[in-house]
Amino acid sequence: MNRGLAVIVALLLATSAVGAAFGAGAGASTDTESSTTTDGETETASAATAGGEAYAGTHVAFDLEGDAITDYRVGGDETFSSVAVQSTGDAEAGADLGTEVDLETLTTLEGAGLSLAAQSETSAQVQAESGATLSAHDTERGTLVVESGSESQYVRAELAADATASDEGDRVRVETDGHEGTFLVVGDGEVTVTDDGNVTAELAENAMLAFRSYEEGERDETDEYEESLIADGQSAVEVHVEDRSGEAVGEAVTYGQGTSAEVETQARDRVNVTIDRATHEGTVVLTTVSEEAVGSLEDLEVRIDGEAATEVSSKSELVGAIGSDETRYMIAQQSEASAEATVYIAVNHFSERTATIDGADSDLDDSDETDGTDDGTDSGDETNDGSETDAEDGGDADGETSDGDGETEVSSGNDTGEDGGDGMPGFGVGVAVIAIAVAGLFARLQD
Repeated sequence: MNRGLAVIVALLLATSAVGAAFGAGAGASTDTESSTTTDGETETASAATAGGEAYAGTHVAFDLEGDAITDYRVGGDETFSSVAVQSTGDAEAGADLGTEVDLETLTTLEGAGLSLAAQSETSAQVQAESGATLSAHDTERGTLVVESGSESQYVRAELAADATASDEGDRVRVETDGHEGTFLVVGDGEVTVTDDGNVTAELAENAMLAFRSYEEGERDETDEYEESLIADGQSAVEVHVEDRSGEAVGEAVTYGQGTSAEVETQARDRVNVTIDRATHEGTVVLTTVSEEAVGSLEDLEVRIDGEAATEVSSKSELVGAIGSDETRYMIAQQSEASAEATVYIAVNHFSERTATIDGADSDLDDSDETDGTDDGTDSGDETNDGSETDAEDGGDADGETSDGDGETEVSSGNDTGEDGGDGMPGFGVGVAVIAIAVAGLFARLQD
């Protein structure tokens, strides 16, 4: 009898050891791939590492080499061979420049170290050791923005071999074989062409240097007006929404301190732009939307926090909305040939507001419109970008998640088995088999 009990105990201990080892192995296998989320785009850690020295988008591409962005291209056309940035204090001390620096003679700049801090489908952000931030936005404009941060900075852009630069008052115009672009300063600073034909800028703290690109011959009075709004601080947000492989893709560029913006294009025939500003002052939002994103360009409408904005036909009426009691918009350009429209939205005040651009027949899907109030909370179980989440209730027990369109998708990222996800697949079956064997053995010993 004692021998029988010993056998039973040994079998049970073996079963427990096998189950524990199996469970540990299964648990370890679910954590082999980590991920990061940047501006709404999720990347695996391995992908972020692989893209650490270069960025290649639909319109913009560049390399990153230690202390400079190199081979900056827009639409495949090289614009800059390098872009470097350094704090004015370190640059002046290192080169013994003194306190009075003539930007036109600043033909060399030992740049601060750079690292690719974040990237998504539509943008890349580079962080400089000097405290500056360089952001490339993958739109038709190929926008590059240098933010000085809490220290004043020098920026030097060396042009591509076939590029030339010329002063245009407070701006610098750059021309290549297939594109032309404009440098402009937002805030306190200066940009100029140097003696060697390249571009140098000095930015005070919390200032920005922006470069916007156009196809050859495309830049017109409308574009110059937009540049003026940006440089004068009247426009702090620019949005581009285009069609890529049958899907609407949006990107927002911000030119104001304490300003952030997100673009949501999931709703049918609708583009939502959520803007958050630390200041109460209103701003003009420059938007370019594709016909694919809004359904139709014929009857565009704009709403702010769910309420209709007032359409105007003059620039003075547009900017007059800032600080007034209403938001106004103006359709600046509407092209069936290019299948896109440019709409200026003058939001009268902030802090957080959501502007909606609708195409024709968009009123058929008004069930998810807000009531025009901004109490800082989200209605229902939706997050700010309109996608549903199970974070508050712990998620679905069966591992399913909602895709935000009312459909349910089965999660495949962290499945741990088909028996409810207990981390030890097959352990219940193993216990049952052992139990039957033990029962039979015990019966024989009893006999």
